[in-house]
Parts: sequence; structure tokens; C-alpha cells
Amino acid sequence: MKFSLDSDEFSAQDFVDYAQICGWELARAHAKAGDAAMISGYLGNGDAFDKAIAKFALAYADRTESDHQLFVNAVRSGKIQATLEA
Repeated sequence: MKFSLDSDEFSAQDFVDYAQICGWELARAHAKAGDAAMISGYLGNGDAFDKAIAKFALAYADRTESDHQLFVNAVRSGKIQATLEA
């Protein structure tokens, strides 16, 4: 079942709580999505999948850092405004 919430009134803690719930639900759904033995057989005994996941994770981390730096630069230059809630 899908739904969405109006996040306009979320506090910082509300966003943290919401993200944790979404992550938990997504992990739970994916854990039930496949047969473990079949997936293991598909992946085999090699390390190709491990290497691909590691490569993706590193690229994703680099992209996240790059996106964050663009955000920081935009705030510092006045292009966008950011506020910090206590």
C-alpha cells in the first residue's frame, strides 16, 4: 500500500523518523522479494557482484559529496537560502 505525507510541517526529527521508517519498509519488502537460494545461485561463487556493488557504492558516495558541495556553494553565494532548525 502506498501513501504520502504532507512534509511541509515536518520538523527535522520528523524527517529522520520518516526516513528510518521508509528505509525499514523498503528493506523488508526487498528481503521478501526473492528466493535466497535462487539469488545465490544466480550470483554464483565469484566476486563480480561484490565488485560491482562496491564500485557503485563508491561512485554514489562521490556523487553525494559533489552534490553536497554544489549545495553548500549555492547557499554561500546566496543563490539559495538554507535555515537550520534547533
